[in-house]
Amino acid sequence: MASITPRFLRPALRQPTPWQCRNFSVSRTVAAVQVNKLGVIGAGQMGLGIALVAANKAGLPVVLLDNSQASLDKGLKFADKLLEKDVAKQRISKDDAVQVRGRLSATTKMDDLSDVDFVIEAVPEILDLKTAIFSALAQTCKPTTILATNTSSISITKIAASTTTSPTDLSAPSRVISTHFMNPVPIQKGVEIITGLQTSQSTIDTAIALCTRMGKIPSRSADSPGFLANRILMPYINEAIICLETGVGGKEDIDQIMKNGTNVPMGPLQLADFIGLDTCLAIMRVLHGETGDSKYRPAVLLAKMVDAGWLGKKSGKGFYDY
Repeated sequence: MASITPRFLRPALRQPTPWQCRNFSVSRTVAAVQVNKLGVIGAGQMGLGIALVAANKAGLPVVLLDNSQASLDKGLKFADKLLEKDVAKQRISKDDAVQVRGRLSATTKMDDLSDVDFVIEAVPEILDLKTAIFSALAQTCKPTTILATNTSSISITKIAASTTTSPTDLSAPSRVISTHFMNPVPIQKGVEIITGLQTSQSTIDTAIALCTRMGKIPSRSADSPGFLANRILMPYINEAIICLETGVGGKEDIDQIMKNGTNVPMGPLQLADFIGLDTCLAIMRVLHGETGDSKYRPAVLLAKMVDAGWLGKKSGKGFYDY
């Protein structure tokens, strides 16, 4: 998603007093925000999945924002297919599917998020892109709106800092948090809740309540490179790629031994294809760059495949053909 130009700043936000963030011991007076309307930025696989689950499981009206109308059309068409599949498998009724679809609306205008209570950004792992979006959100959304990112590796503290308009502006950064959903969102139960240095307890409570309402199981993680899920998962995938490129085993043998030997539902190379090899590479580069630890150096083969445009399932070719 391309960068979004923010509109003129709104009047200065009223500062909550006292306020609390993770590393400050201050009494809390602000309760969790009631979420009645959700915004989702990015109509790709993750954004569409989050929007659909929120509309279906939580019964929330959802505004899906993307700067590309073609991406919005593609995402909503995919939502229709998923709902049709659920009806065919008798997971929901046809009437329920119609109601869920009716809760989804699409827009290319940032101003259409001005009345949402909670917004989740789900765009590619590019720091400048995310900070531009969060800077715009801080100026567009209500002073109480929770600003969440689905980032899988970028510092929440850095993203939160982009929402401040002055050194004394604590309100917007205190409302920034990460709700890192797992892929595919309609199936995976886990969500990482990651807090930045500035995140308030009210924001944490609101995020946990929303994710629970969406049928997810939240887990807390510190704002550390890769957080929990990718700090553990990505080196595992990366090592499997190194085993392939150095001839320790073939792709089928690597995936089969992990599936049949450790009872995981999907081998590491097939999983990398489903995640997206470009996403895997971006996360490994963040881990390597922010920790300086050589154990996080991306596999040479992984970088070459991304250069070739072999990104996995979404491009039709990765370690396997689709």
